Amino acid sequence: MSQALTVFTTMKNEGPYMLEWVAFHKTLGVDHFVIFTNSCEDGTDAIARRLQELGLATHVPNEVKEGGNPQHQMLRRARRQPKVKEADWLMCLDVDEFWNIRCGDNSFAALIAETEQRAGKPVDAISFAWKLFGSSGNISFEDKPVTESFSMGDQEFPYHSGRAYGLKTLFRNNGKFTRFGPHRPKGVEEGKESEIAWSDAGGRLFPSEKVGWRAWRKFDHSLGRIHHYSVRSLDGFLVKRDRGRTNHIRVDQGQAYWQDMNANKETDHSILPAAHRAAPLLAELKADEELGRLHAQACDWHRAKISEIKLRPDWVDFRLWLAENLV
Repeated sequence: MSQALTVFTTMKNEGPYMLEWVAFHKTLGVDHFVIFTNSCEDGTDAIARRLQELGLATHVPNEVKEGGNPQHQMLRRARRQPKVKEADWLMCLDVDEFWNIRCGDNSFAALIAETEQRAGKPVDAISFAWKLFGSSGNISFEDKPVTESFSMGDQEFPYHSGRAYGLKTLFRNNGKFTRFGPHRPKGVEEGKESEIAWSDAGGRLFPSEKVGWRAWRKFDHSLGRIHHYSVRSLDGFLVKRDRGRTNHIRVDQGQAYWQDMNANKETDHSILPAAHRAAPLLAELKADEELGRLHAQACDWHRAKISEIKLRPDWVDFRLWLAENLV
């Protein structure tokens, strides 16, 4: 039975992080990445185009009007993409999110098989909850894998903040969902909600009509979490804030966001075995002459942007506040 899996995403100025993210999820069993980009300055779009030339991805320019929402536009446009239409499984995933699967060989195929065995039936959707990872005390931006650089994260439960238990969902492309959301598929035909088999990350089914954007009460995490590296280093976060958000575009990623997402409560190295298995593919991607050049160029752009931001008088107090609240 075919299990072809396509990821769709939107990116802006994420060049230094793309190759690790692609290598990691490709190793887990993702077949294709549909990467939408808009107004990139660091070469994110060029990296996506090269990944397309190598057959790993489809690059889609995601032009938006001033004040438009890049992520919502991507979610609408993704449905028309051939690699999305032909996939057996789909998910919307950001470049700072990594699936840490805790069963079998840690692949998506193993996750689907184990979930359906526990559920006792084929499932239409499998949701994983975020596990936030904070700065881990890192100040400087460095060209190192995020899965290795940021090992301090949230505890399993209770969650760090109200934002800390958002979901991401792997779902079957079987026509039951007519719209995509950033956290879950939508658009179930009225009256057909009870026909959807929606599982948490432990094989426990939950009424689809009650699924929101975050984990519900007694959500089972036994099969894994989404490791969410939403802040990364202090200097890296400066670039993220300067870039702006892809969804809630009018909401500043300032002190409140940092406090909500910068979880450094316990050390967690559980993702490293999967990251180490992905390392050969990551090295292969970086060894590609064009990708290697573009990756290095993106890292240089981020270093230059950080230096420029540090010279802005109106950002001095914010950076000092971050340093005082690093962990």
